[in-house]
Amino acid sequence: MLSIVIPAKNERQNVKPLVNEIIAALKDVAPFEILYIDDGSEDDTYAEATNMQVEKFTALRPYKHSFSVGQSGAIRTGVLKATGDLIVTLDADGQNDPADIPLLLAAALKLPKGSDFCIAGYRKKRKDTPWKRFQSRIANRVRSKLLGDDTADTGCGLKVFPRKTFLELPYFDHIHRFLPALIKRLNGTIVVVEVSHRDRQFGQSKYNMLGRLGVGLIDMLGVMWLQRRYKASEVIDDID
Repeated sequence: MLSIVIPAKNERQNVKPLVNEIIAALKDVAPFEILYIDDGSEDDTYAEATNMQVEKFTALRPYKHSFSVGQSGAIRTGVLKATGDLIVTLDADGQNDPADIPLLLAAALKLPKGSDFCIAGYRKKRKDTPWKRFQSRIANRVRSKLLGDDTADTGCGLKVFPRKTFLELPYFDHIHRFLPALIKRLNGTIVVVEVSHRDRQFGQSKYNMLGRLGVGLIDMLGVMWLQRRYKASEVIDDID
């Protein structure tokens, strides 16, 4: 069972087209559920997701935070509510293409069963403004250099990882941007898969450079501290 976790805030117009695309992409691939987490939206995002559950897809499970706790908090809610062993995350704005999910799943199936891993999407041809692409390029270079997370584009919302792996990680706000580094800290495997990226059709971006820069530097120092203070052990058990 796959659990598709979608953190969303004020994305009412994107709910229906995104859910329809996910169903089309996965209906012949594997059993799946969609957990749509409304993170304190001020519009009818939750109502739209609930309508889609009734009218289109009974395995769509909408949840709503009474107030916004951020993207990482919404992802955590989805993972905790999930029934699948494998988690797929993607952004609610429609810029991630659900048709790429099978590519990431194929990479995941090549890894040993029960292992820790993160299959991370890489938006090589981003559909963003030149200024936003410049910001991300600098941020990714600094992060990759300091954390050694083997990921060219950690900001891509499209990722696949085991539910048990996520629950082993120390939770903090903005953890979603550091999943590859934290999973690698567990001696997990990081695999990068090139994915497409699309123009946003509805709504507005929730992020800006100053907002991400302030928390990003502090969080990065915290992740570096966690990396230095953890030693993954290998247990040998010869008892039959």
